[in-house]
Amino acid sequence: MRGVGAAGAGGGGGASVAGAASSGVDAAGAPPRVVVVGSGVAGLVTALALGPAVDVTVVTKGAVSDGNTRYAQGGVAAAVMPGDSVAAHVADTLAAGAGLCDPRAVEVLCGDGPDRIRDLLRWGVAFDLREPGAAVPPLAGSDAPGGSGALEEPGASDPRAASAVEEFPDFDAGLEAAHSFHRILHAGGDATGFEVESALVRAVAAAGIRVVEHAFLVDLVTEGAETEERRVGGVELLRGGRREVLAADVVVLATGGIGQLYPHTTNPAVTTGDGAAAALRAGAVLADVEFVQFHPTALAVPGSFLVSEAVRGDGAVLRNARGERFMAGRHPLADLAPRDVVAREIAREMIETGQPVVLDATGIGAEELRRRFPTITAAALAAGFDWTREPVPVAPAAHYWMGGIATDLDGRTSLPGLFAVGEVACTGVHGANRLASNSLLESVVFAHRAAEAIRAGAARVDAVQADAVAGTPAAPPVFDAPAFRRVPVPGALSSSIFPRQLGEAAGGSQRSDDGTLAATAAIVTKEPTRAELHELLWRAAGVHRDGASLREAAARLASWQIAPIARTPLIAQESGASTAPAFDPIEIERLETPNLLLLARAVVASALAREESRGAHFRADFPAVDPAFAHHLVPVLADAPVAQLPHPESHFDAAPGVEVHSHPHLPRIHRAKVTA
Repeated sequence: MRGVGAAGAGGGGGASVAGAASSGVDAAGAPPRVVVVGSGVAGLVTALALGPAVDVTVVTKGAVSDGNTRYAQGGVAAAVMPGDSVAAHVADTLAAGAGLCDPRAVEVLCGDGPDRIRDLLRWGVAFDLREPGAAVPPLAGSDAPGGSGALEEPGASDPRAASAVEEFPDFDAGLEAAHSFHRILHAGGDATGFEVESALVRAVAAAGIRVVEHAFLVDLVTEGAETEERRVGGVELLRGGRREVLAADVVVLATGGIGQLYPHTTNPAVTTGDGAAAALRAGAVLADVEFVQFHPTALAVPGSFLVSEAVRGDGAVLRNARGERFMAGRHPLADLAPRDVVAREIAREMIETGQPVVLDATGIGAEELRRRFPTITAAALAAGFDWTREPVPVAPAAHYWMGGIATDLDGRTSLPGLFAVGEVACTGVHGANRLASNSLLESVVFAHRAAEAIRAGAARVDAVQADAVAGTPAAPPVFDAPAFRRVPVPGALSSSIFPRQLGEAAGGSQRSDDGTLAATAAIVTKEPTRAELHELLWRAAGVHRDGASLREAAARLASWQIAPIARTPLIAQESGASTAPAFDPIEIERLETPNLLLLARAVVASALAREESRGAHFRADFPAVDPAFAHHLVPVLADAPVAQLPHPESHFDAAPGVEVHSHPHLPRIHRAKVTA
């Protein structure tokens, strides 16, 4: 967290953030300045949907096309096929979420889904059709892809009230685990994420939206320090080893998940939780962080290349070392059981036999596999397997984070001026386990809603102020579960790797002559390597968990510290692109590890506190669902700013030693404490 303003950070001087307003709209009538951090589907849709009336800057850690979206193979789930319905999609999503979904958020996701598919078609996403080359019927209100970027208001028809809408093309929709209908739209066979990302990048370029590449998010800049009026007023970045501040009226985090906590992950190298860690340090509410989804079928080779669930939807089956279809007796849906079930059963088979299980797709046919799954076919061949002729070894890998920064139905967080969309957000949609192919849809739906809220000037979390600014009622709060519980996170503090005042070096550190980063020698205890962090999280907080392993991991995580890095000169900017060079890989990893360590502590603490098995969280010592845990866990740092879950007011009887509070944005919150 970076505090700025009259008092500065920690009451000191600090650099000012020029022009940061106290609401989402500049009082002088200038267009609101919005910084979107992240260039996956959520970030790019937010930027496009904001339109030309907003001064938008997209900031991305790598190149604009490096986000996690491009790796999504399965597709986008939406009720747009004849015979399907929004109600059926809602029911499937709630069932997968294992009792922790917010029904209102799920209804928004599934109900808004058809309109958002129309948006993707307008932006140039070419979903696969049953008859390749068939003409796509014109959509109401369609514009040339990448035009102004602004979307028209929601259409006249309400997709919640009907089954699939007639004007949609005849999509070649697939079936995936735990879906009751063929509703998975894909593009390029198994290259849906790449096709969606490419279309959005083209639309952003055509709309002339400013993009800042190779910029690492250090922290959120906050105004108001420790007062309840504290709000986010910009971001602190590192580009080419130099620090910059971009002032903003609104910051939208779209920074993705935490896959790099684990050694086996389908996520790219950039998914190190930078946005979530910055939000936690700044005092934003995070929730459900213990729920990490492990995709059951990644190739059991270095790189953990994802083998889409759609392969099993098309008829592939899992076999153990004896060639048996072991899922047939483990779940009524067999190979199409929810992901958490399949991942655990694969892990069980691997433990029992000491060998990987295999995915047998030979029954689909060689020609169909090459047509429908060209990317997987190429990856399997590169790994030495011809899956058209033989089964391929698969194993679980970290894939998706159901937890994140808690938001309402329009992407607002508990910090005024801060929105979150995509995987970094916890909207209440996924609950304890994400339904397959709902992630891309969630990104598009809630990015669009966040953009609408920002355009309306409703950047304040307070409902009364949102009413006054936007002229319409604030969106209903999320998370209708009984409570949010406070969970201890040992060793976690809100300080970042850059200590003390802006421009001041930490004790024992040196600043290089050119002002670039320099590491200190004052290591407090032991600094973990990335490999050590990976091994610990995989063993203690992976597919199978238990209290003893989690307690051991919590103690070890608390003993690890990252040596501070000397501060570098700060460059305050309104906004703007730069030709700054990319980071040195060693330097950037040095900055990512503190974020991973902070989030690892939060994940382990929450997993230890949840003494039950629910969805993607499985405890061998508590193997059953416990109704007493039908609430959300919120990690809170020991020195958290007062804005994190303010206005305490007890609403029900808590367990001994547990603090219970409410919040005007996230009601009846049962918090989890993160202590030092």
